[in-house]
Amino acid sequence: MKLFEELVWRGFVNQTTHPEIGEIIDKSPLTLYCGFDPTADSFHVGQLVPLMALRHFQRAGHACIALIGGATGMIGDPSGKKEERQLLSKDQIERNLEGQRRQIERFLNFPEGIGPKLVNNADWLCHYKLIDFLRDIGKHFSVNALIARESVRRRLEDREHGISYTEFSYNLLQAYDFLYLYENYGCTLQVGGSDQWGNIVAGIDLIRRIHDADAYGLTFPLLTKSDGSKFGKSESGNIWLDARYTSPYKFYQFFINQADADMPRLLRLLTELPKEEISVLEESVRETPEQRAAQRRLAFELTSLVHGKTEALEAERASQAMFGGDLAGLSEKVLEEVFSEVPSASFPKAYLDGQRLLADLLVEARVFSSKGEFRRMVQSGGLYINNVRLQNTDIRVTPEWLCHEKLMVIRVGKKQYYLLRFE
Repeated sequence: MKLFEELVWRGFVNQTTHPEIGEIIDKSPLTLYCGFDPTADSFHVGQLVPLMALRHFQRAGHACIALIGGATGMIGDPSGKKEERQLLSKDQIERNLEGQRRQIERFLNFPEGIGPKLVNNADWLCHYKLIDFLRDIGKHFSVNALIARESVRRRLEDREHGISYTEFSYNLLQAYDFLYLYENYGCTLQVGGSDQWGNIVAGIDLIRRIHDADAYGLTFPLLTKSDGSKFGKSESGNIWLDARYTSPYKFYQFFINQADADMPRLLRLLTELPKEEISVLEESVRETPEQRAAQRRLAFELTSLVHGKTEALEAERASQAMFGGDLAGLSEKVLEEVFSEVPSASFPKAYLDGQRLLADLLVEARVFSSKGEFRRMVQSGGLYINNVRLQNTDIRVTPEWLCHEKLMVIRVGKKQYYLLRFE
C-alpha cells in the first residue's frame, strides 16, 4: 500500500489543497512540516494524530520537520477559540518547549546533519524587525481576506470577547513560518489539524506570491469519539503523555476503557499495526467484544510508544491484577494506584505480630460483618489475599501476607476489592 492510500485508509486525510497531492506524496520524497503550540509542557492524547501521521511520513522516506512555536506561542492562535488566549511568560514557554521536545523525540528520529529537523520559530520570528516584516510580508495580505476567515469572523461577531490585533496577526506569522521553511529547508508540504486550514492556505499563497512556486497542504480530522464528544479527557481531566500528569497505568487504562464503536478508528489512527492485523481486531470487537482484545492491543501499543515497553508491560500486569492476576511483580506505587479507588483501611504494624486472627482483622476493617460471614466465604472458595485463594479459616496476620511490607489486597468473590495498609 502506498503512503497516501494508507493515510486515507487510516483516516488521516481530512482536506487537501490540491487534488493531485496523493501523486505528489507518492512520487518522490519531499520535506513537510507540522507545527505544535507550546501551550503546555506535555501533549495530551488528543494530539496524537499529527504525531502518528509524521511517523508514517518519516517511515515512507519523507523528511519531517516538527516546528515548536516558541514565537507564535507568545501570540496564540485564534483558530477554534471563542476568546483570547491567556498569554504565557517567556519562562513558561521555554519549559513547555522542552517538555514537548522530549515527547516529539519519542515519535520521530532526528539524526544529526541532513534530514528531519526539530525547529523553533522563535529562531527567526523573534529577530525579524516589525517594519521589515510589515513591508516584506504584510503587504501580501488583504485585510478583507483575513476578516473573512471563519476564526476571525466569529470573534468579530462576538461583541463580548472580540479579537485583539495580537491574535489577528497570527495568520501572518504562521504563513511566514511556511515561507521560511520553504526557503531554508525546501519544505513544500504543511500538515496539521483541520482547524489549521486557513493558516496552511495562507502560507501556500505567500509562497506563491513571493516565489511563484507551488506548495501544498493536508489536514487531519480532529480526534473525537463516535458520539461526537471530545477525545482525550477523563473524569480527572486531560490524559497527558507525560507520566508526571498521567501515570503509565492510568494511560493504559484510558485506552482499555474505550468503547467498542471507537476501536476501528482508534486502531487505524493511533497504531502502526498492519491492515490485516487491524481487520482481525475489528472482527474480535464484533464477535467477542467481552474479551476486549482490540482495546488491550491498542493500550499496549500506545503505552509502549509513549512510555516504553517496560512501563507498558507493568501497566498490563497492573490491569490484570483487578481480574485476579499476579501482584508480586508490581511496584508499591503501581499497586497503590491500581487499588486507589477501592475501600481501604489502615492499621498499625503491631497487628502483624502473629497473635491476631485474619478473621478479626477483616471484621474490624469492615470487609465482613462477622467472623461467621468470613468463614462461609473461605469455605466457599471466595476469599483471596493478594489474589491467592485462602483455604484456612484460622490464619493469623503476619508480615508474610504483605506486599512491599505494608499492603494487603483483599478480594471477595470476583471483583470486590479492599486495600489494607499497615503503617
